[in-house]
Amino acid sequence: MNIVIVGSGIAGVTFAEKYRALSPDAEIVLVTGEHDGYYSRPLLSRGFTKSDIEQSIILKSFDKLRDNNIDVIAGSEVTAIDRTEKSIAIEGPGQEKSLSYDSLILAQGSAAFVPPPLRPYQKLFFSLNSLADLKAMRKFRQPFLNQNKHPHWAIVGGGLIGCEVASDLAVAGDKVTVYHMMDRLMERQLVAEDSSSLLKVLQASGVDVLLEQSVQSFAEEGGKMCVITEVTAEFDAVIVACGFKPRTELAQQAGLDVGRGIKVNGYLQTNDEAIFALGDAAELPDGKLYAYILPIRNQALWLANYLVGQEQTAWSPAPFSTKAKVHGFEAAHPYNL
Repeated sequence: MNIVIVGSGIAGVTFAEKYRALSPDAEIVLVTGEHDGYYSRPLLSRGFTKSDIEQSIILKSFDKLRDNNIDVIAGSEVTAIDRTEKSIAIEGPGQEKSLSYDSLILAQGSAAFVPPPLRPYQKLFFSLNSLADLKAMRKFRQPFLNQNKHPHWAIVGGGLIGCEVASDLAVAGDKVTVYHMMDRLMERQLVAEDSSSLLKVLQASGVDVLLEQSVQSFAEEGGKMCVITEVTAEFDAVIVACGFKPRTELAQQAGLDVGRGIKVNGYLQTNDEAIFALGDAAELPDGKLYAYILPIRNQALWLANYLVGQEQTAWSPAPFSTKAKVHGFEAAHPYNL
């Protein structure tokens, strides 16, 4: 059996390791754009209060996966799927090749969502969706710290990621202003009472929270970044944290069914019987995306068992919960998932 996996997040790596344990003789190849290894994506938003984050975030090196007879092609992009030939095209530094598969597992996860009005200004702001993003932000921040100063950040988005990053930067000593379009923070996950508590916690840590703000554009003036709403304010840097967008482009180009994510049936199978999707990018028949660690890991383990014939019933999510990694905040009510 020749298994090819696209993506080295928790979905792809968990599946690869479980399938290897169940099928010692299978050929398993994992293709990823990452360079640094398999890392804990949820820890990205704690990337400023942990001084050793660039090392401690790595859960397993790619060499460790290779030692387990999982071939990892790192720093590479899958550019096309040929469903007729059952192969993928890969481009990477100094290489261009194709790989054949018996089963293809799409586990690319999601990209940072940037609202259309802000897309022309992408060179003017940061997003936090990968270890490379975190390294870029830490590199920007370091010259301020070397001068015993702290930058002033604007964060556009008061959802889960925006609040987590705002909290961590503030606790690390930076000045932070959050712009949020809605009238309360994390309105998708929290009841109004908990949104109010979250606001107080962030304000107590020094975060300036501006609600019901429509950010129209950005501009660079005199080394400062300007956030333009009805008024203009200057900052050292801007972070756009407006949610995530499943990576569906590769699947769509291959003629697979996509909606919000890559559409799968109850067996995580696309409309091509040889191609499956996992994690953030997979849209289940009920229209839901399970972009949380526990169900993603559960999907990956289930699919490995299914493909070796040890599981026959459709995948269903076990009960799970989540919580925001905001310093000093605990919600009094269950999160909306």
